[in-house]
Amino acid sequence: MLRFLKSKVKMLLKDGVGWSGDYATWQLAQQQCVGYDAANILEKVKDAILKVKNGEAVYERDSVLFDEIRYSHPLLVTLLWKALKNNSKLNVIDFGGSLGSSYFQNKLYLDDIKELHWRIVEQPAFVESGIKHIQDKRISFHNSLKDAQDQQPANLLIISCAIQYMEKPYELIEKILQFNISHIIIDNTPFNNEYRDRLTVQKVPPSIYTASYPCWFLNIEKVIEAFGKKYSLLSEHFNDDFIELDGNPIPYQGFVLELKK
Repeated sequence: MLRFLKSKVKMLLKDGVGWSGDYATWQLAQQQCVGYDAANILEKVKDAILKVKNGEAVYERDSVLFDEIRYSHPLLVTLLWKALKNNSKLNVIDFGGSLGSSYFQNKLYLDDIKELHWRIVEQPAFVESGIKHIQDKRISFHNSLKDAQDQQPANLLIISCAIQYMEKPYELIEKILQFNISHIIIDNTPFNNEYRDRLTVQKVPPSIYTASYPCWFLNIEKVIEAFGKKYSLLSEHFNDDFIELDGNPIPYQGFVLELKK
């Protein structure tokens, strides 16, 4: 399996696309980047997600459309488990949730939940676009965790493929701890195998869009320890995808946390 992953990695990475570097500061990494908040990226994401919303496409991820849905089964199981525990009521905050990728990915199953509130926290441009084009009685868009939580307290926080793009991820964790949300799932996140946090630059394939941005490879043990001030670890999981760093495959993975009594 390892040989297969390594050979596939070599096929995927061309022209410097992928993750590279080991930067001392966010500012040094950012000097090499074209940021994620670029208007052309937002437009591509919006066009793709609207096709999914309108039934013209099945699934969107990073503005790319797919013919079939690629589920994150750990995330889907957690969503349904939380709804089951709460009499078919689910109040989600989806931090860094783009224009609703995870919501539409799982909508077939979410539609059977009796009472659902899905609140996405994103950058201002995404929030503005989401309110204008996507928002309805079940999905809404917010500029901050506080704003989303004030609308209605969440019982599940999702951070899927997002924490590694925060300049100060441990400050984000400290903010999250203030809200005492009963369960948290970190999903689809690559972590560093070493007991340290490594800062790289990610270059997106031009076939998706032209962009590059700083990306952390956090150490999973350190992240769990940071949440451990208020949360217990319920489970850990590996997702189906992987990326490459220094010629080696790094799996996407995650974990589920429960607020300590």
